[in-house]
Amino acid sequence: MKIRRQIVVFDAADLAAESGFWAGLLGGTVDAEDDWHSVIVDGEWRLGVQLAPNHVPPDWPDGTPQQQLHLDVWVDDLTAAHEKAISLGARLLQPADDPEAAEVFQVYADPAGHPFCLCWAAADA
Repeated sequence: MKIRRQIVVFDAADLAAESGFWAGLLGGTVDAEDDWHSVIVDGEWRLGVQLAPNHVPPDWPDGTPQQQLHLDVWVDDLTAAHEKAISLGARLLQPADDPEAAEVFQVYADPAGHPFCLCWAAADA
């Protein structure tokens, strides 16, 4: 068996808000169908967004329903990435414990409520 493609798919009640958020954050575009949106970055299909009218976002960090997965997005400028994410509709769930540490992450929720982390490491800068 050969795996030809692996895509993370988000469920969302508002396809346009969810796909537009991820396309904006990742610097991509949206290919929209009625109940499915594809997020394309640099000509590659990176994420899918599937219509789920009854989607209930997880209650992060340990509520009901619980988080089942999240994305870590590594960035070269945490401040700029934070501002972009917020302007696109993200909510900050947990700020960095120590913004001056060598490795930092902050937890956010996307427009559909899926948690994700913006991560930065001094060694990668």
